Amino acid sequence: MDWVEGLNQSVRYIEEHLTDEIDSEQLGRIACCSTYHYQRMFTYMAGISLAEYIRRRKMSLAAVELQDGKKRIIDVAAKYGYSSPTAFNRAFQSFHGIAPSSLKNTDALVKSFSPIAFYITVKGATEMNYRIETKGAFRIIGVSAPLDREMEKNFMVVPKLWQDAAADGTIQKLAGRMDAPPIGLLGVSACNDEEQWKYFIAVSSTKENGEFEEYIIPASTWAIFSATGDNQSVQELERRIITEWLPGSGYEYADAPDIEVYLNPDPQNAQYEVWIPVVRKAE
Repeated sequence: MDWVEGLNQSVRYIEEHLTDEIDSEQLGRIACCSTYHYQRMFTYMAGISLAEYIRRRKMSLAAVELQDGKKRIIDVAAKYGYSSPTAFNRAFQSFHGIAPSSLKNTDALVKSFSPIAFYITVKGATEMNYRIETKGAFRIIGVSAPLDREMEKNFMVVPKLWQDAAADGTIQKLAGRMDAPPIGLLGVSACNDEEQWKYFIAVSSTKENGEFEEYIIPASTWAIFSATGDNQSVQELERRIITEWLPGSGYEYADAPDIEVYLNPDPQNAQYEVWIPVVRKAE
């Protein structure tokens, strides 16, 4: 199945379950990828996070149900998964700019947020340099931080881990243990559905791990993109890989970590690679 169609099927699943608990792992299964990669694709393709999209759809439908004044706010709140009327009021006002009780006034304005649909758009994009490489399993050692299954909750986790690692000497210690490819400082999103999600700052090493945590990167095929720039340019490259390269590449996401390989230590003008695990689409 084409992965863009898989995304559209996942949106249909969301629409059918807006009044239930939406299973994020099921969304990944529908789109034939891991939960983590699904959320990354959705965010880059839709321009908003999965959690925010679901919130907006719920608030849009809740407003329609409250407009005729026949339903109680507490009942509509419960229908869309809010056990607390206060939490529902907060979410409703954040989206619509008014309290749900204001809909008793017939001239109150609310927002409509329609279901999203994904399409491939061919653009004259700037070139991207990449190679396809198959690599056996390799060992990394480093420090990690747990990641939440709702990705937007992690926006502060990864930057703080990098800041702490730079401040307490961790990066320098890791550099001294680097002795195996890929040579560079690694940022690894290890987000297998069967494990606790973690983000690692690490190096590839055959040395004793000592104070550091060990993790094995599974054997995989990688699409490896090289570029230069600052932290923002890394995020922009990842966005372009998913929205521009992946749809027409003949590949889809494989179940392995995403890896950033930093080849020099300059944060403002870094040389880096982004490794995306891929598998050939079934014919």
